[in-house]
Amino acid sequence: MNEFDIKLKPIGYVRNGVAETPRPEHDWKDVISEIAVEPALAEGLDGLEKYSHVIVIFWAHKATDKSRMALRVRYRGDPAMPEVGVFASRSLFRPNPLGMKVAQLLKRTGNILRVEGLDALDGTPVLDIKPFIPRNDAPAGASVPGWSGRNPIE
Repeated sequence: MNEFDIKLKPIGYVRNGVAETPRPEHDWKDVISEIAVEPALAEGLDGLEKYSHVIVIFWAHKATDKSRMALRVRYRGDPAMPEVGVFASRSLFRPNPLGMKVAQLLKRTGNILRVEGLDALDGTPVLDIKPFIPRNDAPAGASVPGWSGRNPIE
């Protein structure tokens, strides 16, 4: 396999006061975050405020401990869940700790996006932001295994 030297530069950073990964029962849906985009890139946000949701791609900068990365995982570490490959999970402990989340866009003020439901820690580098477009991002007929919708806390 070819190996590439990929260098990414953050376009901004998350600000929300959440310093550590919360316990599994924590619900990110109520967390309000600001994404401070580099001022030089603010013009690139023009028109984004017309969307209700955005896709945020980020570098999970606190999930880089390779000793915690496993090729087989259980959802939220719950032993009642089936063991699956890391690429069939949303675990941040993976070969490249990229995170992706659809978050509700509450407001844009200049280079600052206020969002709700972003599961990223304070200081997380943001690599890209895209508008959520249902016909592209939620295809008809998509399916998931039954266990992936189960709340392990119940």
